[in-house]
Amino acid sequence: MSTRSEITQMIDFSASREKIETPPPVSTYYGVNTFSEQTMRKMVSSGTFEAFKRWQEGGTVINAAQADEIAAAMKDWAAERGATTYSHWFQPMTGLTAEKHDGFISIDKETGGVIETFTGSKLILGEPDASSFPSGGIRATFEARGYTAWDPSSPAFITEVALGKALCIPSIFVSYTGDALDKKLPLLRSDAAINRAAVELLRLFGQDVKQVYSTCGIEQEFFLIDKRWYNKRPDLMLAGCTLVGAPSPKDQQLEDQYFGSIKERVLNYMHDVCTEAFKLGIPVTTRHNEVAPNQYEFAPIFERSNLAADNNLLLMDMMKKIALRHDLVCLLHEKPFVGVNGSGKHVNWSLADDKGNNLLNPGDTPEENLIFLTILVSVVHAMHRHGDLLRAAAASLGNERRLGANEAPPAIMSVFLGEQLSEIIGMIESGKIEKGKKQDFVDLGVNLLPKFMRDTTDRNRTSPFAFTGSKFEFRALGSSMNVSTTVTIINTMVADSMAVIGDKIKKELKKTSSAGADKGKIDNKALTVSVLKILAAAIKESKPILFEGNNYCDDWAKEAEKRGLSNTHSSSEALKAFIVPKAIELFERHKVYSKVELISRYNIWLSKYEKSLNIEAKTLAEMIGAQVLPSAYNYQSDIASGLVVLRDLSDDMTIDMVEGALEDRKDVFQKLTADIFYIRRNLKELDARMQKAQDMALEEKASYFFTAIKPHMDHIRRHVDALEVTMPDELWPLPKYREMLFIL
Repeated sequence: MSTRSEITQMIDFSASREKIETPPPVSTYYGVNTFSEQTMRKMVSSGTFEAFKRWQEGGTVINAAQADEIAAAMKDWAAERGATTYSHWFQPMTGLTAEKHDGFISIDKETGGVIETFTGSKLILGEPDASSFPSGGIRATFEARGYTAWDPSSPAFITEVALGKALCIPSIFVSYTGDALDKKLPLLRSDAAINRAAVELLRLFGQDVKQVYSTCGIEQEFFLIDKRWYNKRPDLMLAGCTLVGAPSPKDQQLEDQYFGSIKERVLNYMHDVCTEAFKLGIPVTTRHNEVAPNQYEFAPIFERSNLAADNNLLLMDMMKKIALRHDLVCLLHEKPFVGVNGSGKHVNWSLADDKGNNLLNPGDTPEENLIFLTILVSVVHAMHRHGDLLRAAAASLGNERRLGANEAPPAIMSVFLGEQLSEIIGMIESGKIEKGKKQDFVDLGVNLLPKFMRDTTDRNRTSPFAFTGSKFEFRALGSSMNVSTTVTIINTMVADSMAVIGDKIKKELKKTSSAGADKGKIDNKALTVSVLKILAAAIKESKPILFEGNNYCDDWAKEAEKRGLSNTHSSSEALKAFIVPKAIELFERHKVYSKVELISRYNIWLSKYEKSLNIEAKTLAEMIGAQVLPSAYNYQSDIASGLVVLRDLSDDMTIDMVEGALEDRKDVFQKLTADIFYIRRNLKELDARMQKAQDMALEEKASYFFTAIKPHMDHIRRHVDALEVTMPDELWPLPKYREMLFIL
């Protein structure tokens, strides 16, 4: 019996757990591990809480006494729940999150005993050893100092493990000189930028709005496999994806997994994740099967973008940890299995104001909603001017394998608006505004069933940036990636287009307004004429980015090239968009990234790309050399022995040998020997190319890995996969796709 057969017998498919007869309502424990504003209000003085709220909304920083009061309340709240340590929790430039834990304990000078304390100075500022965090050139390696600073826009929370709890304080991470070394600070800066631009724009329409902010709903896709399969796959453990593996005879062809009945073992896992998420105030509402076998999705309610980003990182960490409790492994890699759907992280993005209005809500008559149309055109205009930046935001090694394959959008950035909005946009461009097409009822022909309104803005599943009803959905981001950078880029480029369009409307208003209009009052007729004129010009400029068809078809790639839209397959090439003069000027103008910060990010992410491919190449070589080839040699020896026997028997005149039997066995031996030879030869070539890359500069090395090493790895894989489907099942050393994707 093979090791894989033994694993199959060991797997507990029912994964029975202690049954909870009546789970408590979520409302009774939602947010219990979160130091919410409601909790803070109860535990500090009204003056301190009001000062905190003013600071949170962009006012003066709280004073030392107020910080001490909040810190003491936070410590008391956490200690009551069993927390013994605290940590400034932040988002470094590589990986997802980082934390350094410190104890609440301090020595009492009078008694010499230990007491629990937590001061405002420790709450507001921390000093982790930053030497091993990549800075991309912002500081020298020996300059270890870095600072974490409390981000009051996100609530502190408690993390739990079996033997203890810790208080985590969402923070930003900066260098000694104040440069951003994290992904959260630029996100907060971008929200400030979009607030400035949107409030200024809305004032043109007479709107008394004090604050505008971005919101997000983040769909998180993932795979689950049994831990025993994972432990037998070095590629999954070290690279997060399978570097070899022949397709299963059945994968997702029937699409019978999608939205199907969820396996009991998986559903238990999902209940466990949701329970822990609810304790942390993460509003997960949706969970379902995805298209590929053993692929699933979680999705929460919309939140402010900075909080949504924090919560998504917490959810990802939680998903991986809780999977192990169920003897499962959660795979967040974008393409863990070749030939089936990869996993994305769809970012549903919108804008809201302090009055609770969704600024991307078209309403019943979008053709008459000037504010909506102006913001809509601003987003389209931004995508046309800076689509390369959004492509760069989705650049990673894993996502490089996903884009354009199996339901992921291609690397060509385009915008889908839907039938109704496309018609309205066309009318604005032509200058002939008419009543837009109304939503019509769908009658199902059965009186028992309800009629419902047809959605005229239905999504295009192939579009990377689609309007999907009161929001845009960016579908190109990879499942393992942090949304903070993507939202930072969307916010900044939309803020810039809002400012550009707003300035043009102001200038046009000066020319269009009637001479007799009262000063300070809005001339609605002049405003309408001015806005539609500016929007028409912006639409004409941005038309190449609009596409309503199938983004997967080959004709679109040709059409996109004619339109001047880039189709950058290489992540290393896509990342260059961060450091072109146009991008540097954009981000510096809106005070989101400095030139130094942009260059550092480019260097860090390029280095991560190259190093990740380096790890994959070395893992592939080791797996084949230590596991695949030894098994292949044994099978080759068996075939050779059988071939000798057949040859000898064929000379025995007393045995009636089937004609062609000997030749058939020779063919098997020859094909097997050829695959082994080509694998060995190509491994030597891979090693030579790896040696050649060692002395290259970073940019050259990253490009060389994409053009010379990555395709060569795929070439080796084809020969290995050919071996897998011809060798006896009991001799193949690695778990197969049919096992990992179906035995759970």
